[in-house]
Formats: sequence, C-alpha cells, structure tokens
Amino acid sequence: MSRVGLKPIEIPEGVELKFNGTTLTVKGPKGELTRDFHPDIKVNVEGNIVTLERPSDHKEHRALHGTTRSLINNMVVGVSKGFEKSLEINGVGYRAQKQGNKTVVNAGYSHPVELDPIDGIEIEVPKNTQIVVKGIDKELVGAVAANIRAIRPPEPYKGKGIKYADEYVRRKEGKTAK
Repeated sequence: MSRVGLKPIEIPEGVELKFNGTTLTVKGPKGELTRDFHPDIKVNVEGNIVTLERPSDHKEHRALHGTTRSLINNMVVGVSKGFEKSLEINGVGYRAQKQGNKTVVNAGYSHPVELDPIDGIEIEVPKNTQIVVKGIDKELVGAVAANIRAIRPPEPYKGKGIKYADEYVRRKEGKTAK
C-alpha cells in the first residue's frame, strides 16, 4: 500500500492548479510548470487540498500513486519556494567564475569548462570555490548540479574535485613507504 500517495498535498497561497485530463499546470509566484501524468491515477482538487486515487492495487498502480503524488508536490513546492543545490570546489587552482551569462569552471584540465545558461536554471557563484544552482523544477536542478559535479568528481585520497555541499567523501589512506 502506498503511504506516500495517500498523503494529501496542501496548496499554499498564491499557487494555482489546473488539471485538464492528464495534464497538470501549476502557477505560482516563481513561475509555471506543466507535466503530463498517467491517465489511470485520478487527481482530485478540492479547495486548497489535492488528493490522489488509484483504480486498483496492482503493482503498477501502487507505484504510480506515490510517484504522481511526489511529482505534484515537487511542482507545488517549486513554484512557491524553489529548489537549490550547493556545490563546493576543492583543489589547488580549482575555481569557478561568471563571465557574462556563462559559468566558467577551472578544474585541473588544460582548458576551462564553460557552462551555457539553461532556461529555468540560475547558476550563482558566491565565492570562487562555491556554486549554487537554483530553479523551480527539482528534476532539472538536480540534473544540472550532477552535470557540474561530473566535470571533476571528488577523489578519495586528497578530496580534490567538485562535490555537493552536504556530501561526505570517504577518505582513503595512501600508500606508505617502508
């Protein structure tokens, strides 16, 4: 039984939900998100509370129930508060900076890596060793942050590389001379 799917979603002030068949549009102070959902899951909007119903207890319907609820909740939170991921850069000479709209990352390669701006995503560089990715779409914010981390993932010996701010890198002991 999906416990996540049974939990109702509260819609905060200033957020509008429109449901047409299988398409849900959520408007809020930060922007607008649209997404298509599976037609088997019924979305009920009553006042400022959204509930979901599934037609049966089949495995597929149970899985869709919780997933659909989480996606709708992420859309509501995104247009009202937004999402952000922080990354830290560790290493001698490793740094990031903004050049116009582009973000340039120097991560130990022979060339700097340039990140072009993406619609709906804002990349900030408060310090040259810190990058903050902000946006209203949780999935897109996570994907962009993962792509930035993939430029130079943290290595376990010295901890050099780009890591999430809340990530713990397990350190290994290096070779020892006899």
